[in-house]
Amino acid sequence: MDSNAYIYFMTNRANTTLYIGVTHDLVRRVAEHKAGINQSFTARYKCKKLVYYEHGESILSAIKREKQLKSWKRVWKDELVSGFNPTWQDLSGVIGVTPELVEDIAANAEGYNASRDPGSSPG
Repeated sequence: MDSNAYIYFMTNRANTTLYIGVTHDLVRRVAEHKAGINQSFTARYKCKKLVYYEHGESILSAIKREKQLKSWKRVWKDELVSGFNPTWQDLSGVIGVTPELVEDIAANAEGYNASRDPGSSPG
């Protein structure tokens, strides 16, 4: 069983855009989003706040959960986030993302490809 599987929500400063992703390494993946290293959805819409995450039993179960969450109405997603994180604060520091890690990833981003993670589309 793969014990490192996470589903997570990133949002922008105004909490108007949500991105739902899946990853094996939550700290690294959130730091990549914060660094804006790809011309991805999160970079275009400035989704740099981690507002929700949950641990999956395996990457396959996490992908299944991601698809389920992406099919939800926005109000349901908002309720899920508010139940977990009532103030919609950025949780990246809570999970261990540091400014130094983000800077390091940004500095080494040339030729970087984050597509090795299975989560890659907006929710």
